[in-house]
Amino acid sequence: MIRIGILGDIGSGKTYVAKSFGYPVFNADAEVAKLYRKNFNVFRKLKIVLPKYFNKFPIDKSLVTKAILADHKNLKKIIKIIHQEIRKKLRIFIKKNKTRKIIVLDIPLLLENKINKKNDILIFVQSNKSSINKKLKKRPNFNKILFKKFKKIQLPLDYKKKKSNFIIKNNFTKKSVKLGIKNILKKIK
Repeated sequence: MIRIGILGDIGSGKTYVAKSFGYPVFNADAEVAKLYRKNFNVFRKLKIVLPKYFNKFPIDKSLVTKAILADHKNLKKIIKIIHQEIRKKLRIFIKKNKTRKIIVLDIPLLLENKINKKNDILIFVQSNKSSINKKLKKRPNFNKILFKKFKKIQLPLDYKKKKSNFIIKNNFTKKSVKLGIKNILKKIK
């Protein structure tokens, strides 16, 4: 099985690129959203470490944001609990897709949390900074302070780019992404 890990800046189009490969995608952000809505055990653990913010199930994402904005240590506490569960979900996903030739990992903190394996193929999604900023500001839940906090826990983009086997230039058109994917798949199959 070939594991493709998608790297890039927040808002660079990693999820779009991941989906465009046409193979099973493990989308960590979607899994986290499910955990907040459906996993009472996660709620219980969060309630123990941050009782001021987590007192009602399902978890309201705005309370997660409040907790993170209140104290930078809260983000680390939340990540510690969430990433344990994400790793479990990833193992289930891999097991479920073990007969597939290729799987795609759309995990924002893939390198930071050492989720990648040595032989994973890493693809860096490169996008124009001003295009990313425009796109982010259109998001209904965009919060500049929260954005900066997440940027602080991420490895530098130059490092991610160096670690990558391939770069896909995403100018937010289907054509540029499809062409990049086609060239990559030719080389790895």
